[in-house]
Amino acid sequence: MVEINATRRAVLGTAAAGLIASATGARAQTPASARKTFVLVHGAWHGGWCWRRVSDILESHGHKVFTPTLTGLGERSHLLTKDTNASMHVEDVVNTINWENLTDVVLVGHSYGGIAISGAADRIPEKIGSIVFLDAFVPANGESLIEKASANTQGVINAAIERKELSIKSPPSAVFGVEEKDRAWVDSKITPQPIATFTEKVTYTGGREKIARKSYMRALDYKSPTFDANLAKAKADKSWQTHEFACGHDVMVAQPQQLAELLLKA
Repeated sequence: MVEINATRRAVLGTAAAGLIASATGARAQTPASARKTFVLVHGAWHGGWCWRRVSDILESHGHKVFTPTLTGLGERSHLLTKDTNASMHVEDVVNTINWENLTDVVLVGHSYGGIAISGAADRIPEKIGSIVFLDAFVPANGESLIEKASANTQGVINAAIERKELSIKSPPSAVFGVEEKDRAWVDSKITPQPIATFTEKVTYTGGREKIARKSYMRALDYKSPTFDANLAKAKADKSWQTHEFACGHDVMVAQPQQLAELLLKA
């Protein structure tokens, strides 16, 4: 009887070990010394939810991924006030890195997120191993987002300011070039963007340039003279890497596998 129980325990133990190995097989593909830490920052009207496909891929290979939702957006939309501005979003990113004790971070900002990661690079450059601007703004010192926006967007923002509104409603996801199969999902998640994030003139002191590994990634199917100019400038600077995607603005939704692979090289 003892032998039977011992054998049964051995079999069960072997089966359990097999299940664990199967569940963690992807993680075992990446040695601990090669695992990276990513902080992925979303753009205007979005939230941490938009990175789900990319974060799932990275985490399946054993990497650590944080996708903070900026104050006043997504699941934190109930925190929106007139004081919710770009500086607060910089603080969101800095606090994520500091409170989680992260180092050698691959810091990624999509679109408006370029403002938040630029501010974070000023504050804690020593904790950032590489910085990636994904179809994003690369702000200059004292520049506001409204200055870089299209004439149509500027008109919408100014009209909302005159009405003393706190936020700007998102355009439909089709405007960002989101594929039809994903539009219902994205449209159900986007939330109004705080107006002060468009109008605040943020101070940058050059911390971004202290980071050795810098990348600019451009979604070519999304029309933006500002992003085209950012790509051209990055291509002309040998300290930057560049890459181009054949898709709409929300690259993390349209091409998560390709984006994840590039982020691992960034």
